[in-house]
Amino acid sequence: MKKSLLTAAVLLASMAVASAQQKSTAEGIAEYRKMLEDGNPAELFEAKGEDLWKKKRGPKNASLETCDLGKGPGVVKGAFVELPRYFADTNQVQDLESRLLTCMERIQGFNAAEIAKTNFGRGEMANVEALAAWIAGVSRGLRFALPQSHPKEVAMYEVGKRAFFYRAGPYDFSCASCHGESGKRIRLQDLPDLTKNPGDGIGFAAWPAYRVSNGQLWTMQHRLNDCFRQQRFPYPEFGSDVTIALSVYMGVNAKGAESIAPAIKR
Repeated sequence: MKKSLLTAAVLLASMAVASAQQKSTAEGIAEYRKMLEDGNPAELFEAKGEDLWKKKRGPKNASLETCDLGKGPGVVKGAFVELPRYFADTNQVQDLESRLLTCMERIQGFNAAEIAKTNFGRGEMANVEALAAWIAGVSRGLRFALPQSHPKEVAMYEVGKRAFFYRAGPYDFSCASCHGESGKRIRLQDLPDLTKNPGDGIGFAAWPAYRVSNGQLWTMQHRLNDCFRQQRFPYPEFGSDVTIALSVYMGVNAKGAESIAPAIKR
């Protein structure tokens, strides 16, 4: 009897230690990110993006100050937390980056298809990323409220949900493999459950973000692209329906979450 009690006590103590270690690790990472926030290099991308928004550029020598991001021509604040959304002028559901390409082509005369084929961080794609950082930053602190009033917005949510749970590839992975339930971790960090609202500044509410590990600013398109890589799927085309649908699914699920984008990541 005494031996059984002793065994049980040791087991409980071990579980308590493991729980404390897990908590301290998560807290340590949170503290690390908090320390980096004051000097988040994403601020440099934001400054560049604001300049690009106001600067006359492209074959038409025009600024983007008349670009409609969903709240009317030139209105930036609040637009980010309502994207992706349906746009009547393109008859498509667009995210921030694909909408920027539309504006850059129609207003400034750039070739959107050519930009979409450019590698992340290069040429005009780097400018799209900077613009996305600034636009996101203008809405920092606001809460996500993606519209679901148009049939195409509703359809995109359903497509995104299916894509999120679709398993394939050599490892039989899906987005849900990592982000489909609570309590999962990888490389000492928690993996949020994106099938429901993960909370303020988590998951969809944190991107674009500056990646400390590689010194790059990643937009949501870039983040999703890398997720496909980790699943060993072929890379999706920039601004493809599947990436926008996934963003709609995660964005709608994040309703009410406070945006901290552009955030800072490991």
